[in-house]
Amino acid sequence: MNDVLAQAGDREKKFVTLSEAAKINNVTRQAIYVAIKQKKLRAYKNPTRWIIDLDDLEEYRKMKYSRTKSVHNGELLYDNGKGFYSIQQASKMLNIPYQKVYYATRIGLMKAVRKGSAWVIHIDDIKNYQKTYLNRLISNLDTEVASC
Repeated sequence: MNDVLAQAGDREKKFVTLSEAAKINNVTRQAIYVAIKQKKLRAYKNPTRWIIDLDDLEEYRKMKYSRTKSVHNGELLYDNGKGFYSIQQASKMLNIPYQKVYYATRIGLMKAVRKGSAWVIHIDDIKNYQKTYLNRLISNLDTEVASC
């Protein structure tokens, strides 16, 4: 700990405990501990507990896993600029439950491509599903209501 403070020079460093870091990041203590063990988060062990510099915690937060930053074979998985979306994003766009989109991809109503461990759906396939299946369901409901 003294080495760390000596490296800080004149600047006062602010440290937090494992529990405080977990609260700041909205994760569990175990998640913080795993990040430390995987060397994704720099921390220092004082005699009784881990302490983390707030600058290191901020750097970890910026580098933390995010599906929007996921890469497969060197390119973004969900590159919305190129029209590629996740199942969750497609469900929000269509305003239907995530499970319905997932099921539609599994039975072939909506085309999805597997990239690594993720399913990716192109915007054209989302629009096609909406036009072909969702609008047809709505028109069927309208005719049923009209006939009653």
